Amino acid sequence: MAKKVVATLKKEATEAEKIVKVIRSRRSEKTGAYTFKEEFVTADRVKDYFSK
Repeated sequence: MAKKVVATLKKEATEAEKIVKVIRSRRSEKTGAYTFKEEFVTADRVKDYFSK
């Protein structure tokens, strides 16, 4: 039987793993329909993004 390879060392997250996708919804004043704005932001700036 084949053996599974198990990683024994855990690495810190790289910069690519710390990036998250955030989606903000806005309601149009003319039509009342919702529009969505998607952006990629670093994980430490998520609260700042939504506080704007």
